[in-house]
Amino acid sequence: MVCAASVAHAQSYQYFRLGNKEDIQTRPTAGIAMMGGGSDLDEAFRWLCGKGNGGDFLILRARGDDDYNAYVNGLCQANSVATLIIPDRAAAEDAAVAEIIRRAEVLFIAGGDQARYIHGWKGTPVEQAINDDLAAGKPIGGTSAGLAVEGEFAYGALGDKPGDKNLASPDVLLDPYLDRLTLVRDFLKVPHLEHLITDSHFAKRDRMGRTLGFLARIMKDGWSSAPRGVAIDEKSAVLVEADGRALVIGTGKGAYFLRPTRSPDMCEKGVPLTFRGISVYRVPAGGHFDLNSWTGDRGTDYSLSVERGNVKSTLPGNEIY
Repeated sequence: MVCAASVAHAQSYQYFRLGNKEDIQTRPTAGIAMMGGGSDLDEAFRWLCGKGNGGDFLILRARGDDDYNAYVNGLCQANSVATLIIPDRAAAEDAAVAEIIRRAEVLFIAGGDQARYIHGWKGTPVEQAINDDLAAGKPIGGTSAGLAVEGEFAYGALGDKPGDKNLASPDVLLDPYLDRLTLVRDFLKVPHLEHLITDSHFAKRDRMGRTLGFLARIMKDGWSSAPRGVAIDEKSAVLVEADGRALVIGTGKGAYFLRPTRSPDMCEKGVPLTFRGISVYRVPAGGHFDLNSWTGDRGTDYSLSVERGNVKSTLPGNEIY
């Protein structure tokens, strides 16, 4: 079923829904399903659905279609599963769109291009509605670009141009202030993700260097003296409970929890990055991590440093993943 508030808005946003056409109100439980992209993980969606306690599950997109609806509906016992496509600021300013978000018990932000979320939704009723849901204790999930916007800090991809390849680690390490590297803050206010930046497709796309560059920039620009990073590989997910304790699942290389121990030594435009003493805790599937105490189990603890754009590791063979 496709629903729109009026003919005038029919080309602005789209709403596709399976299940009961009437919303119900349940008592959801807070939680965050942080998914690294690639193949979707059934276990992560079942976990997220369970947090909704049988309520209405809403997928948010800036473009695309309703292909998640049948997939999620087949995994979950939900009153409804719906996709809301919000392609531009005109749609994000529509009060009917914000109301759809507020009536959902579970939110999931799909992958795609996070610049569309930042450009289109930041500073609109859509952003406010998502944050109102989070403040009310509703669970949220996100994959790929949807994961990238969950932290207090985010790589906004606002400097990318059509046809640009994904921002690569060597580019950031050689120039942490290159024009394409646009960071944003305070888009979503997800509990336990304060002072934190996320990254996806991590080991698969060799993104360690760029995440280190993000952290260096956050410190150099004065946004936080103690930022942290959560980077998740493809086919992996981190399921965060309401108390901040998390379980890592999936068949990828797992999750990486990064914490700088000192400010960057050299973080300037046009100059290779030098940034020493970054603590890393790599957690495979089945391991746990507490975002409050910043400690985990079943993982590997090591340190990274960047010397003039080259990443050095304390692991044997200079392994960084």
